[in-house]
Amino acid sequence: MTDRLSLTRRSFVGASAAAAAGLAFPAIALGAEPRTLSFAYDQPRETAYGIFADKFADKLGELSKGALKVQGYPSGQLGSEPEAAQKVRSGDVDFTVNAAANASTIAPQIAVFSLEYLYADEKLLEKSVLDPGINDTVRKLFRSTATGAIALGMIMQTGLRNMYAKFPIASVNDIKGKKVRVQATKTEDAFMNAYGALPTHMPFGQVYTALQTGVVEVAENGIGTYLANKHYEVAPVLSLTQHEANNNVILVSEKTWNSFDKNQQRWVEQAFAFAQHYEVPKSLEIDRDSLDKLRKLSVTVNVNVDKKSLSNMAHPIIDKEATALGPFAEQILKQIRALG
Repeated sequence: MTDRLSLTRRSFVGASAAAAAGLAFPAIALGAEPRTLSFAYDQPRETAYGIFADKFADKLGELSKGALKVQGYPSGQLGSEPEAAQKVRSGDVDFTVNAAANASTIAPQIAVFSLEYLYADEKLLEKSVLDPGINDTVRKLFRSTATGAIALGMIMQTGLRNMYAKFPIASVNDIKGKKVRVQATKTEDAFMNAYGALPTHMPFGQVYTALQTGVVEVAENGIGTYLANKHYEVAPVLSLTQHEANNNVILVSEKTWNSFDKNQQRWVEQAFAFAQHYEVPKSLEIDRDSLDKLRKLSVTVNVNVDKKSLSNMAHPIIDKEATALGPFAEQILKQIRALG
C-alpha cells in the first residue's frame, strides 16, 4: 500500500511538473514554433514574381502543416536581384528569384538563357521552362558551379522580352548607335554589339529615371514588367521585338537548405513544383492582359517589327556564346532545340 501510494504521488508530481513545463514552454509540449523564411524579389507583388512567391508560401505552409512559413519581400525591399543572390549565398535571405542574366553573377553558365532569338515562340518558351530535363540540368549547373546557393528550378516573370523607347523600333537600324539598357551579362552585350547598339548596364530600379533623362534611349523587358513599373510613362512606344526570353531561377540558400530535414526538403521541392506549374502559364496570361491595358492607356504598340533584321544577326552568335559559357550551357541549348 505504501509503495503504491508513493508511486501514485510520484506520478502526480511528475505529471504536474510536465504540465507546468508545457505551460511555460508550449513549443516543447506542442511542437516547435513555426519557422519563418524570407523570400526576396525585386518586382511588385502583383507581378508573376509575387504570384509565384505567394503560391509557393501557401503550398509550403500546407505541406508543413504550418511549421514553415514564407514572408515575401517584394519591390526590391531586400536589394536588387544580384544583391539578393549574394544575401542568399551568405544565408541572410532564404529564397530569391533572379533573372537568368542576374543569376549569372554566381553561376555564369545560366546566362545561356539570355541568348537572343533562342525561342521561335512563347509556346516553346513555356515548354522549355517546365521541361523536367532542363530544370534538372539547371539544378546540376548550380550544384557544380555555384557556392552558397542551390537552384530549385526555372520560372518565368513574363513571356518574351521587347524593346521600348520614345520612338518605334521597326528594324535593327533603329537601335544602331543607341544606348540600350540590358542586364549585365557578356551574353547580352555580345548581341547588342552585333546589332550596332551601345549596351548599357544599370540596376532595374534605375531604368525609369534613365529613360526619362536620356541616360539610356532604349530599354527592354517583358510586357507585364513594362506595365507594372510604369516604364510606358517615359518610353511610350513598345515595339514587339520578342528578342529574348524572360527566364528566371528560384534560389534557396545552401545554409537554409542544409538546415532542413529530409521531409522539409521534400516539402520545399513539392511547393516549388506546384507554384511553378501555376505561375508559368499565368505569366503569359499576365502579358496578354497587360498588352490590352497598355493599349487602353494609349501606349503605342508597334507590331511592325522586322525581327529577321535582328535574328539574322543573332543566330550566328548563339552557338559561339553557348560554347564560350561552358558544357552546361551547351547541354541546355541542345535540350531547348530538341523541344522545338
